[in-house]
Amino acid sequence: MLKVIAGSWALLLGMGLLMVGNGLQGTLMGVRGAIEGFSTFELSLVTSAYFLGFLGGSRVTPHIIRRVGHVRVFAFLGSLISAVLILYPVATIPWAWIVLRVLIGFCLSGVYITAESWLNNTTTNETRGQTLSAYMIVQMMGVVAAQGILTLADPAGYILFIIPSVLVSLSFAPILLSIQPTPAFEATRSLGLRELFRVSPLGMVGMLLMGGVFAGQFGMASVYATEAGLSVPQISAFIAAIFLGAMVLQYPIGWLSDRMDRRLLILGVAGLGAAVSAVGIFMGGVFWVLVGVAFLNGGLGQPLYSLLIAYTNDYLAPEDMAGGSAGLLFVNGVGAIAGPLAIGWMLSAFGPAGFWMFMTAIMAAVSLYAAWRMTRRPSAYAAEEDYEAVSYAPITPTASPVAVEAAQELYVEAAEELAAEAQEAEGGDGRGVP
Repeated sequence: MLKVIAGSWALLLGMGLLMVGNGLQGTLMGVRGAIEGFSTFELSLVTSAYFLGFLGGSRVTPHIIRRVGHVRVFAFLGSLISAVLILYPVATIPWAWIVLRVLIGFCLSGVYITAESWLNNTTTNETRGQTLSAYMIVQMMGVVAAQGILTLADPAGYILFIIPSVLVSLSFAPILLSIQPTPAFEATRSLGLRELFRVSPLGMVGMLLMGGVFAGQFGMASVYATEAGLSVPQISAFIAAIFLGAMVLQYPIGWLSDRMDRRLLILGVAGLGAAVSAVGIFMGGVFWVLVGVAFLNGGLGQPLYSLLIAYTNDYLAPEDMAGGSAGLLFVNGVGAIAGPLAIGWMLSAFGPAGFWMFMTAIMAAVSLYAAWRMTRRPSAYAAEEDYEAVSYAPITPTASPVAVEAAQELYVEAAEELAAEAQEAEGGDGRGVP
């Protein structure tokens, strides 16, 4: 790991600073919006706008990069992000924030794609897994650190908008001054959504639903916390707990994923997440209980993202894995756009408890659907004795398609190794794809 950090420290530092800036502005939107008198519905539109822009950027940016190159795209998008962050406190009306959030979502998606392309270009087959782990940790630490900055100034002023603008600007320096060569950018053959659903209904449905959960955690958690009457330091601790939980529990869940039927693990993790979220409905008024619920909600919810990708790969041929990730990311993005709108409605209808009602309902739906799917066909590993041979790559919902495709390369390598081992041991054609 130290060797990986030594070789990629500039890129990791830049992405860490970028995540601090993005994490701070994401939380600040809910707090400042409430100060400006935005309704929960208006704030849900603002949050959805970010994920709409992010989804659009993930599909458009690769084409722009191929036309004008990584460096120009990176510099342009970075400048635009800094400008948008400064404009938030100037244009404090809902429709302006919606437009700005679409822009910043688009730009951040493009920046992630560009930076992750450089990061992926620095790895080898031997270090890719460690690099992804280091990148995931840096992302989560950035979001957690951002919550501490929220307490340093008045959210009603300008300083908290200037800080992320400065951090984002500074994040480009170590990346652009890095000696890493500009990577080639290749198009990935996509797998149709209908075909992907036929191959893995649970993967598709689960990613759609979990998109709403992540959007709630990243964008609407501060809106909920403000509605619940939390102070700014309490909001900071609450949101930090969500991402700290995701960072801590990602690896234990990944370890289990390699050693048991993934559908059973999805069922259990989502079911436990639903039970924990239900506690928030009834005990949300007790702050330290709320922090514990947030920790487990993030710790159980966000690893499901990696788990669902890994499960879908169990049913894909190696050559289809990268294309399959594009479909999964798309439906996850659709869920992320719809999720804040649903949460906004539930907050308006049921008050602060509506946030946890949404989380409970979505995670329960994932768990129940996983249980139903277990009755429809046998596990991909029903005949597999060595579960440790099956790889799990940690990846966060904030990652761009580039990072997800890098994770897919790990799955491809593991699948090919399994097939070669099976062919050598049995003289057959390998494991095959159900």
